[in-house]
Amino acid sequence: MAEAGIDYAAVFRALPGMVALLTPDLRYADANEDFQGLSGRTREELVGRHLFDVFPDNPGDPAATGSRHLEASLRRVLATGERDTMAMQRYDVESTQRPGEWEERYWSPVNAPVLGPDGQVVLLVHRVEEVTELIKARGGPEGGRTRVLEAELYTRARELQDVNERLREAHARDREVALALQEAMLPAPGPVGHHRAAVRYRPAVGSLNVCGDWYDLVDLPGDRIAVAVGDVVGHGLHAAGVMGLLRSALSAASRVADGPAQALEVLGLYARSVDGAENTTAVKTYIDWDAHTLTYSSAGHPPPALLRADGTIDFLDQATDPPLGARPDHVARPQATTMFTEGDTLVLYTDGLIERRREDIDTGLARLAGALVHHRAAGPENLADALLLELLPAGGATDDTALVIVRL
Repeated sequence: MAEAGIDYAAVFRALPGMVALLTPDLRYADANEDFQGLSGRTREELVGRHLFDVFPDNPGDPAATGSRHLEASLRRVLATGERDTMAMQRYDVESTQRPGEWEERYWSPVNAPVLGPDGQVVLLVHRVEEVTELIKARGGPEGGRTRVLEAELYTRARELQDVNERLREAHARDREVALALQEAMLPAPGPVGHHRAAVRYRPAVGSLNVCGDWYDLVDLPGDRIAVAVGDVVGHGLHAAGVMGLLRSALSAASRVADGPAQALEVLGLYARSVDGAENTTAVKTYIDWDAHTLTYSSAGHPPPALLRADGTIDFLDQATDPPLGARPDHVARPQATTMFTEGDTLVLYTDGLIERRREDIDTGLARLAGALVHHRAAGPENLADALLLELLPAGGATDDTALVIVRL
């Protein structure tokens, strides 16, 4: 006998407590009976309407901040894909019986994401517990003292939320500085002989998740170039500074090393003296057009993709070692070589292009392979744009992304 399906809409409507579903543009998709009853709004008055059109701040209270704090929480959930529990809020509600009159209400909200198959937030679960009765006095001396204590707690919660808002503003300023530093250290590369290459860098959304990734292209003697991408653990200004140090060191090492493995060995030894460089990942590839070979070595980094002219994909994963600084003692790194033919395309990238929360990396690699095959006729510049458009979440990734594409 076939197993009966679960009626999730009925389950949602039966949930105890106030629960609503919001779309990413903050419109009501649904609201259960408790939400309708305790908010004083019917389902018809909610569904399809914008949250802050239904529940604006009290225009007669210049200190009202309920909608601003709630919107900031919901935007954080959209940007990070993580649940956000808010401090208790005073958020007055206009009376449905007496328009123009506002009822003093206190709420304790929790906002959580619902993720689609691609890891993007498709709905927001907005759960609210009304705590108005706990805040208002219950009468008598004990009730008066309780009211004073609860009011004090509410004031402290408001102050803490204001501090958090100022911290986020400071982080946003840091992000601007970090992006400027990133741009200065990742300029558009110069010509790589007569060969065609495209590079891209896309910062993450949010004020903190930016500035750990880099790329580098170096001309070598003969018809050869060295190509690298890397990813520093951590975000913000410090990660940007570490990134600049490691990128410069690897660029210099690649000019004198015998091959990519030796270049990464030198970088690994240097990274031990750089605070914040531990567990950085990087991949280095030497391209030799005379010999038609790709020689590569990886320090814990996702494998480069080789798009063959016939539409097949090879992931260069035969010379992978732990990230920089992961071993206490120096060990020679592995190196591998593969042949290429004219018309093949080499793609190096950082994990922001393929990795998604709660998803196996093989799923991301398969998604990349499919996009490469689909757009295999495109030149490097158009292919780079197509990959970013197709593979990065529409609302922006939560990790930055570096991408290098070389037509062989």
